[in-house]
Amino acid sequence: MSIETANQSESPKKLSLVVFSGSFEKVHYALVIASAALASGREATLFFTMEASRAVLAPSGWRHLRTEAEGATATSIDLSYSTRGIGTFEELLSACTALDAKFMVCEMGLRALGLEKEAKREDLKIETGGVVTFLNDARQQGEMLFI
Repeated sequence: MSIETANQSESPKKLSLVVFSGSFEKVHYALVIASAALASGREATLFFTMEASRAVLAPSGWRHLRTEAEGATATSIDLSYSTRGIGTFEELLSACTALDAKFMVCEMGLRALGLEKEAKREDLKIETGGVVTFLNDARQQGEMLFI
């Protein structure tokens, strides 16, 4: 068996991401990772919690995420990415949706921020649940990342 074949058979079948950070750049990169996993034939679940939960609120809650770049906004960084040929937030979200990513939002995270009554994006199929729901969705032959 070749090394390439061995690596393929040992690669994770599913990627489960806990998206905790309220940083636009980190949530954006979580979408990059998820879309790459999906495009390479893996399943992916994105579990948004705490400040990152804003990313799945209607209509474009991601625009309210904080940024790590001084003086920048999520919108200005997204525009900058677009002009450099980097997928925008909406493009990555659409790619994840088209490739059948599973979107989950943590009910405890929403409650902790007083956002439980806020509308979620209607263009995403979002399951609301807790950590147990997320862990039950994970696979034994999978990988888990905390962002």
